[in-house]
Amino acid sequence: MKTTEFAADILIVDDKLENIRFLSDFLSIQHYQVRKAISGQAALTAVESISPDLILLDINMPGMSGYEVCEKLKNNPETSSIPIIFLSAGSDSSEKVRAFQLGGIDYITKPFQLEEVLIRVQTQLMLRELQKQLEEKNVKLNRALDSLKKAQITLIQEEKMATLKKVVAGVAHEINNPLSFISCNIKPIHEYTSYLLTLIELYQQKYSDTDPEIRDFIQEIDLDFLVSDLNKIINSMENGAERISTVILALRIFTRLDESGVKQINVHECIDITLTLLHHRLAPRGVREIIEIQKEYEKLPLITCYAEQLSQVIFNLLCNAIDAVELKLNNNAYQPYSPQISISTQIIDDNQLLIRIKDNGVGITKENQACLFEPFFTTKPAGQGIGLGLATSQGIIEELHRGSLTYCSQADEGSEFFIQIPL
Repeated sequence: MKTTEFAADILIVDDKLENIRFLSDFLSIQHYQVRKAISGQAALTAVESISPDLILLDINMPGMSGYEVCEKLKNNPETSSIPIIFLSAGSDSSEKVRAFQLGGIDYITKPFQLEEVLIRVQTQLMLRELQKQLEEKNVKLNRALDSLKKAQITLIQEEKMATLKKVVAGVAHEINNPLSFISCNIKPIHEYTSYLLTLIELYQQKYSDTDPEIRDFIQEIDLDFLVSDLNKIINSMENGAERISTVILALRIFTRLDESGVKQINVHECIDITLTLLHHRLAPRGVREIIEIQKEYEKLPLITCYAEQLSQVIFNLLCNAIDAVELKLNNNAYQPYSPQISISTQIIDDNQLLIRIKDNGVGITKENQACLFEPFFTTKPAGQGIGLGLATSQGIIEELHRGSLTYCSQADEGSEFFIQIPL
């Protein structure tokens, strides 16, 4: 008779020593490793010591029956997968039904037919081995799936950043030329306008008795208002040009157009630039008041990190914080509410940078917290997010920087995210 190709460990449990000796001698000849237990408690102790590949379990034993032993093993996650073949002198169908209900996989009646015992043992061991192989393949498939998801996230992120760099480079180039023209001409306009206004003032002083037509026109255009408003307009143009220049610079620094890989950066500059890019989302909108930003910056050294990716994490977390407070504003349109986002930095444990981003928005429900960092999971409406922001951020902090990205949140009260990376 052909035996299984591996030396399986079989535990025989029976209070009759002759039965144990009979089965043990036979299975040992078939090259199986055999252990013995003469009571239910001894069987549980043996299983706890070393988990067998198969258990031959007698039903009728004093103290603890085979049913009770089986039930205890099946209720324990560590032993629930061990196959159990019941042994019994009875052939009552109700006993067999109960045996299978409790988790037994087979049933052998006494007196034993050795050929039958061997076939049943071989079959169950083969099924067990196939089950183990299937479980191993499932583990490998799950790992491959996780790797695929991470690779997909990385590819999407890299493609997004590559596209963003191209767009920013093109926009910066196209805007910088006319912006330079405007910026360079604002100062001469200021000077020329000042000269012309001075000339008009001199005319008014030297020729106070002006022509009625000129006097009427001065009143019609409200010359005094025009002079004061003209200066305001020129100043607004200058401020607007500086604002555009600041945004273009922020975009270039955010995408690190001239840098790649690991760099030393000023973290506070990185945060402030990101806030500059998000200025339009923080500003008042309609009846909505401004989203207040509170900053608590501790003095920090330059941080060596993947600058582009760290900027992306801060951007993602700030966007989520803004989304959270905006959603709370929409949900509490008729209730007093002051939206706030606080950002703090500090050095902890002498060698760890901690960045905290906290909002007083809608918070995260317990149901959603379990899936928060899963790729493609999002609580946003369709079209407003694909659920890669937090998954990508976690990968950047934990895999690239060997740090941690954690959070605490309470529904309706807000969330706080903690970025921690080694210096």
